[in-house]
Amino acid sequence: MEPSTRRILLGRVHGAFGVRGELKLESFTDPPNAIFRYQPWILRDAQGRERELSGARGRLTAKGIVATFPDVADRDAADALRGTEVWAPRSALPPPKPGEYYWVDLEGLRVVNREGVDFGRVSYLFSTGANDVLVAEGERERMIPFLQPDYVVSIDFDNGVVTVDWDPEF
Repeated sequence: MEPSTRRILLGRVHGAFGVRGELKLESFTDPPNAIFRYQPWILRDAQGRERELSGARGRLTAKGIVATFPDVADRDAADALRGTEVWAPRSALPPPKPGEYYWVDLEGLRVVNREGVDFGRVSYLFSTGANDVLVAEGERERMIPFLQPDYVVSIDFDNGVVTVDWDPEF
């Protein structure tokens, strides 16, 4: 995907909250209520259908984010959105601070080890709770802990390369 069309997954709808059409919303932003800054959103349901949404509002509660969407007026409509993903264009987010990266910016970069062995390209990243993991797909899939500088030695956006300290046989 071209950088201009890349998207960031900001959150996910977990279902209805109460009977007035409010929704339980899981936010992947920090802080969680920052999700509302990056509208309009692209909502993607489980079948892959997408629509744009503007005007969502919400509040942070002890149990997470409670949101209202302009076109959701009752519990049934809110519950119908369960599992819907909330996306935003990468361009809607502020630039990362020095030494920080949006995962989507790493996707597609070549991955090589210190000896120059090509591991393919960054397919995606995920969190295990203990640490993040970079998945490189080439002749096979490799899962490399995203720990700098232990395993991820450098990220060179100009040349499109992530250098890792990783055994090609592992």
